Amino acid sequence: MSFRHRHLLGIEPLAPTDISAILDRAETYVDLSRSDSKHSDLLAGMTQINMFFENSTRTQASFELAGKRLGADVMNMAMQASSIKKGETLIDTALTLNAMQPDLLVVRHPNSGAVDLLAQKVHCAVLNAGDGRHEHPTQALLDALTIRRAKGRLHRLSIAICGDIAHSRVARSNILALTKMENRVRLIGPPTLLPAGIGEFGVEVFHDMHEGLEDVDVVMMLRLQRERMDGGFIPSEREYYHRYGLDADKLSRAKSDAIVMHPGPMNRGVEIDGTLADDINRSVIQDQVEMGVAVRMAAMDLLAHNLRERRAA
Repeated sequence: MSFRHRHLLGIEPLAPTDISAILDRAETYVDLSRSDSKHSDLLAGMTQINMFFENSTRTQASFELAGKRLGADVMNMAMQASSIKKGETLIDTALTLNAMQPDLLVVRHPNSGAVDLLAQKVHCAVLNAGDGRHEHPTQALLDALTIRRAKGRLHRLSIAICGDIAHSRVARSNILALTKMENRVRLIGPPTLLPAGIGEFGVEVFHDMHEGLEDVDVVMMLRLQRERMDGGFIPSEREYYHRYGLDADKLSRAKSDAIVMHPGPMNRGVEIDGTLADDINRSVIQDQVEMGVAVRMAAMDLLAHNLRERRAA
């Protein structure tokens, strides 16, 4: 098996073969999830703990469903009311977790690098469900699977990522994943929402949606991360939608078969026109949700396999 990693902390450490291995395994779980039984005993006897220091109904539900479909014992820890709020350090939390002897630990944290710190201290496999502005690897992988299934390939495509790039860990992980797979990536947004030095990532940068969307295969919109903003990054939501919200006029610059994506949750009428979001011929937003469960099942499958091998050695 080509995927030999102990954890899934980000896209950055992954080779293109690792990305393909996860996506190929996820394909089998798309079929399982669409079957009548929807259940496997692959992780029977293993324990999965979900620790979300930030709220995320969509991602947590996806990981929980993925673990249960693989037969794991799944526990959600309410971190908003945990000992962390009472002053306990992440290292103390890691020691407590080790005593519980989990096999898989899914962590979302508001601080970049916190998930990596936990991974260094625990004895189980760790999956990063988003840490600060750093990475959100399973979101990028589910986006990659969605694109591959819709376009028939995941290379030599022109892909536009639009909106709040500066505050988005989804954007960072997608840039890493898509460029590793030899795609042409364009970033489109106002200067205030594009991080300094972004051109070093091997991407093209545009401030005009009409120009940036010219002949692209994929249009990926991003949510305005207001909870991470400190100050006035946009003049108003109305002005933002006028210039950077996706509507039929702007989408007409893309290829006629271009697909529309959004990691959710969407702000309709701010980042994207509601009619486009629901267009079954162009929008693959609901497909992204479905692929999320399959990708997370695949990631847990591969990490659990490696964990068992290490324990048996």
